Amino acid sequence: MPTYEFLCNKCGKEFFRIMSMKERETAKVKCEHCGAEDVTPLLSTVITKTSRKS
Repeated sequence: MPTYEFLCNKCGKEFFRIMSMKERETAKVKCEHCGAEDVTPLLSTVITKTSRKS
C-alpha cells in the first residue's frame, strides 16, 4: 500500500499514513500529534523494487 505524507497546518508537524488509494480518496486525515483535520498533503519520493537488473 502507498505511504502518504502530510503536514499539519495547526501544529506544523509532518506525519505519514499508509493507506490504500481508495481509502485516501474517502478518508478524513487527522494529525497524529494534535488531532487537527487541517492537513496539507506533501510530495514524497517513490521507491520501487524490480526483479530485473538495470
